[in-house]
Amino acid sequence: MVQFRSTFKSKLNFTIMTRILLKFILFFLLFGCASSKKAKFEDYVFQTKKEEQSYLSSYDKALKLWDISYIEENVKTSFGTAHVIVAGPKNGKDLILLHGMDASSTMWYPNIKALAKNHRIYAIDFLMEPGKSNLTAKPLSKEDIVTWYNEIFSHYKLKKFDIVAASRGGWIATLLAVQEKNSIDKIVLLSPAQTFKFIDKVGKTSSALMLKLFPSEKKFGKTLKTFSTHPEKISPVYKRQFYLANKYAKSNSSMLKMTPFSNDELKSIKNPVLVLIGDQDVINSEDSLEKAKEFLPNSKTKIIKDAGHFLSIDQTKAVNDVMADFLE
Repeated sequence: MVQFRSTFKSKLNFTIMTRILLKFILFFLLFGCASSKKAKFEDYVFQTKKEEQSYLSSYDKALKLWDISYIEENVKTSFGTAHVIVAGPKNGKDLILLHGMDASSTMWYPNIKALAKNHRIYAIDFLMEPGKSNLTAKPLSKEDIVTWYNEIFSHYKLKKFDIVAASRGGWIATLLAVQEKNSIDKIVLLSPAQTFKFIDKVGKTSSALMLKLFPSEKKFGKTLKTFSTHPEKISPVYKRQFYLANKYAKSNSSMLKMTPFSNDELKSIKNPVLVLIGDQDVINSEDSLEKAKEFLPNSKTKIIKDAGHFLSIDQTKAVNDVMADFLE
C-alpha cells in the first residue's frame, strides 16, 4: 500500500509538473519569441513597412465582408490612435465589439448584420495587435488597457452600453467589468481566453505555437482545424488577413499578463453576463461554465454544439440567435 501511494503520488506530481512545463513552454515560445525580433521601423506590431501595407490591404478587403454601411474612425488617445468601426442605427443601444487575438474587428463579418440590427456598433481594434489601431507608447499594463478603452468610451460619450467579446476580447471585457466604476450594461463572452481558468487543452493548442514560430500556409490550415469545427465556413478573404496577422505580427507580449480572474473579482460583476463556449473548444471546457455559474451573480451559460473556439463562425446562426435574445 505504501509503495502504491508513493507511485501514485509520483505520477500525480509528474502530471502536474508536465502541465506546468507545457504551459511555460507555450507562453515562452509563443509570446516571448514572437516579440523578440527587432523592428526595422517604428511600429509596435509589424517588422517592416511592406508587411504592414500587405496586412492593411488584406484588412480592407476583409472588412467589405461586413456587407452593411459602416464608417471607420480614428480616435486619438494617450497611448496612440484607436481605430473604431461604427455601424448600425444611431438611435440603437450602444454595443462595443472586442475581437479575439490577432483577429481584428473584421472577424465580426458573420455576426455584424444581426448585431447591428438594433444596436449602434463600435468595433475597436486592440492597440497591441494587428489592425488599424496604432500604439505610440510602451506596451500597455492592465491599468493602461482600462484607461485606453475608457478614453474611447468617453470620446463617444457612451453610457450604459453592451459588450460582445471573443477570446482575448472576452478577457478584456471582464477586466473592464471588474472595475468599480464602469458604464457597462450587458456582456456576452464568446469563449473568453484565460478568464475563468488557464488554457484548457495546452497540448492541442500547439499548432498555434508552431504557426507563430514557423509560419506557413500548411500550419495555418492545421491551426484553423484545431480551433474551428468548420474551417471551410471561413471566408478565404478573411483567412488571408488572419494568416498575415499570424505570419507578420509580434502581437502577443500582453498575453503574459492575462491571468484568470479571482473568485472575488468575478463576484463583483453584477452585470447580466452570457457565456458561450463550443462543445469542442480547446481554450475552455464545461469547467469554465461551472465557474461562471458559481461566481458570476447574474450569468447565463450555454454550450454551442458542433463548435470550436471560433464558435461565432462555426455556428453563426445559433450564436447570433442566442446573443440577440440575450441583448434584447
